[in-house]
Amino acid sequence: MHARARARLDRAGFLHDEVKHELQERLRDINREFTAPALITPFAQYWADFLPEALRVAPADHLNLTQGAHDLVIHVMALHWADDPVGQIVQSARALKPDGLFLAAFFGGESLSELRDVLRQTEIALLGGLSPRVVPMGDLRDLGGLLGRAGLALPVADSLRKTISYRDIFHLIQDLRDMGETNALADRHRAPLPRQFFTHAGQIYKNTYPFQENRIQSTVEIVFLSGWKPDASQQKPLRPGSAQARLADALGVTEFDETAQPVENDTQKGGRS
Repeated sequence: MHARARARLDRAGFLHDEVKHELQERLRDINREFTAPALITPFAQYWADFLPEALRVAPADHLNLTQGAHDLVIHVMALHWADDPVGQIVQSARALKPDGLFLAAFFGGESLSELRDVLRQTEIALLGGLSPRVVPMGDLRDLGGLLGRAGLALPVADSLRKTISYRDIFHLIQDLRDMGETNALADRHRAPLPRQFFTHAGQIYKNTYPFQENRIQSTVEIVFLSGWKPDASQQKPLRPGSAQARLADALGVTEFDETAQPVENDTQKGGRS
């Protein structure tokens, strides 16, 4: 993809650095040695210092992964671009050994919410209509369900939200270009926009989403997914009703039956005097 090929993460790689740190922390918490990792990313050079022993794979419709060859597969900063994100996770899951771990990190649906709103207002005001200007990104509640559809066990989905400030809309757009995150929708409006469009949008942005010291704010949501290739050694949920002890006993509290009828005594009948 041309936008990612032109990316300059040496100038705008701070969010990738944040993801690297977060993934390192998560792998450290797992406290397990992975001997055959694979890393799926369009930015292999920038991620060269992360798990340097890992196989590097470029994101594509058909991932260059060998079935059952890896104990760790990480899909990083590319799943939000995929035409078929479920297919990407399924292929990653097939490449895992039993009890292998899948991790993914990518931009979520709350990202650039301010920019979407500002461009929508500007297009209505100046062009009398709307066209897709920012790539749609998945909602966290929906993204978590992809893990189960891919056949992964113990699925977890969470997100990290950050607020970034910019001098103006032009510096925000330049950062998006340097990140390789500009609009790649096939049905986007391709006619070049006059500078007046962004000047108008910039004023709306400053009025609607101001930040400290006459700057603007931009929200970024980074979604993290994790799931394990099923294996007999993994924990299994208990069958409903199979518990051997009552929760009330474990917590040391009295259990009340809400369906029981109240028993009246003389004090209750007489009421307060």
